[in-house]
Amino acid sequence: MARKKRSFQQGSRPPGKRPAGKRPGGGKPFAQRKKSYSKRGASAPPKTAPHPDGERLQKILATAGYGSRRSCEEFILEGRVLVDGVPADKLGVRVKPEEQEIRVDGELIRLPKKVYYLVNKPSGVVSTNRDPSGRTRVIDLLPPTDAHLFTVGRLDKSSEGLLLITNDGDLAQALTHPKHGVEKVYRVEVQGAPDRKILIQLEQGIWLAEGKAKANSALFKGQHGDTSHLEITLSEGKNREIRRLLARVGHKVLKLKRIAIGPLRMKDIPTGAYRELKPSEVKELWDYALKPKRPPRSYSQDTKPSSTSIDEVLKEKAEREEAAEPPKQSGKRGAYTPLYPNRASGGKGPRKKSWSPKGKGKRASGGGDSSKSNFPRKRRKR
Repeated sequence: MARKKRSFQQGSRPPGKRPAGKRPGGGKPFAQRKKSYSKRGASAPPKTAPHPDGERLQKILATAGYGSRRSCEEFILEGRVLVDGVPADKLGVRVKPEEQEIRVDGELIRLPKKVYYLVNKPSGVVSTNRDPSGRTRVIDLLPPTDAHLFTVGRLDKSSEGLLLITNDGDLAQALTHPKHGVEKVYRVEVQGAPDRKILIQLEQGIWLAEGKAKANSALFKGQHGDTSHLEITLSEGKNREIRRLLARVGHKVLKLKRIAIGPLRMKDIPTGAYRELKPSEVKELWDYALKPKRPPRSYSQDTKPSSTSIDEVLKEKAEREEAAEPPKQSGKRGAYTPLYPNRASGGKGPRKKSWSPKGKGKRASGGGDSSKSNFPRKRRKR
């Protein structure tokens, strides 16, 4: 029975693949997802760089303590703010407070001086500014001030090391945003001895609850008894990231200390002490945040391990693998070995029989009687 052909109404689409970007019935096209070509690191100066015309007026008023930016915008629209004696009655005005005079209701504003402290946080101190439990804060280690200080980045209570504390919001944004790729270096003491595969796994990435996390570099620095010392570099600061990464590969973190933030290193700062940054160091931080980042030097790219203890670990592993492997055949790889050496040298050896249909043809290759068929003859009837 012949199969009936399906009939289609006029304007309908025949069965098959749906045209890309079109809906059936002439509706709106499908929304196609735009590809993201953003790369790690800053390839151009970020938006947090200081503007040549100064800062926005509402931001300066909020920094001076006149409320939130929204309330400061209302002051501007009401005409209560004067810049060099001229009312600033529209938003988006940029001013330079160091060169211009700004007054609110006739009162000259005074901006707090920007301060930069580098603190060596001890274990047991929290990084938050407000703690309802009354625990010791990092800000409590600094001298009293009226400036609104906040920490750049964070360290959990059980960790220690460098923390930058400032009231410069632009610099804090430039140092903490992931797209700027500012690296932090940590010295980690773990239980056990991670091998090279684990360190490469940390660099390639491990899935956590909020997504894939990885270290820029993970280096083995030594081993003492049952504990090992690592140096891990990160450019993103997820919550307890290093502890969670190492826990996923089976190594508990015993001690964690941050030893570097970008170009800043820990030099002669005792635990629980601090020092102010020099103007040259602040400029160095800005330059580091704005310049494009190089790809980090990873452990998997190193041709030699970073210490003698990892050499011993890799040597023992290689010896175990070599003892478990079967012995390899000698000779060059890919060399021809004849199946029948006697035949290759002119001697006798089995030959592959050729096939001839119906026994009428001759054998393709020499040897034997060509008149004989490959099939047995039929038995004659007597």
